[in-house]
Amino acid sequence: MLTFVLVCLSVSVTGLYAAFDVTVSPAVKVKENEGVDLKCSYTADFGSSPRVEWKFKDLKGSQTLIFFDNKPTAKYEGRITVYDGGLRFNKLTRADTGDYDCEVSGLVGYGENSIKVTVLVPPSKPISRIPTSVTTGSNVRLTCYDVDGSPPSTYKWYKEGTPLPEDPSKFPSFKNLTYKMNVFNGNLEFPSVSKLDTGSYFCEASNGEGAPQRGDAVRMEVQDLNVGGIVAGVIVALLAVGLLLFGLWFAKKKGYLPKKTVSKPKQQAVYTQPRTDDIDDGDGEFRQKSSFVV
Repeated sequence: MLTFVLVCLSVSVTGLYAAFDVTVSPAVKVKENEGVDLKCSYTADFGSSPRVEWKFKDLKGSQTLIFFDNKPTAKYEGRITVYDGGLRFNKLTRADTGDYDCEVSGLVGYGENSIKVTVLVPPSKPISRIPTSVTTGSNVRLTCYDVDGSPPSTYKWYKEGTPLPEDPSKFPSFKNLTYKMNVFNGNLEFPSVSKLDTGSYFCEASNGEGAPQRGDAVRMEVQDLNVGGIVAGVIVALLAVGLLLFGLWFAKKKGYLPKKTVSKPKQQAVYTQPRTDDIDDGDGEFRQKSSFVV
């Protein structure tokens, strides 16, 4: 007992921190809806009663507590059993793919280690987007994505039922094609599409679990830019504008258009104050020296 107290005092004074040596299971791959055991054991330089916690980090980097304060968290209650030396899942889903951290901490030490778990799910029919009509020289991108596969699927593209190589420049039959294929995100891009690229396309998703899945085939037509049609459209538009202006001019000339009425300003009476020399001449007659002006 005295030795333990001296060790604790030494740790608090000198900052000495003893790490637990945590050992876990190797990476695990398990099919969906099956159970799995995750092993976690530890040793330490000093005797103690350590606390064991489990945490989960998904593929997006979000972290969740699984086992804390000697009990499962609400999200995992009924799904897991924690025992001395490990953690047992009774059933896994695809959302459980990620990293599981076993953390051991005590009065004089701390240690952790993680287990990578991959829940295996076959790919589903991929969702693809393929344009049906494009013009020569334009940048065109075909996309393909599988929403279910775990581990994530890789992708292959087909033209007229024939698989396209990832690098066309290495194959004589495809050296005239200038596409770029990304097998990891499913994109098939034509930086400058040509009439040689006309054809029926579909994509295929596979991840080693179950049979590969193919999307629907769609025919992509590559057409030259219709310069004559554009010029004809411009000419028709100009003729329409010209006819409209001529119609307005002719209607105005014939008087078919209503004329604007010009309102004349109203006359106003101006009153001039009589001058002081407008006086009575003594005979009862009033002589006006100035006049009212209207």
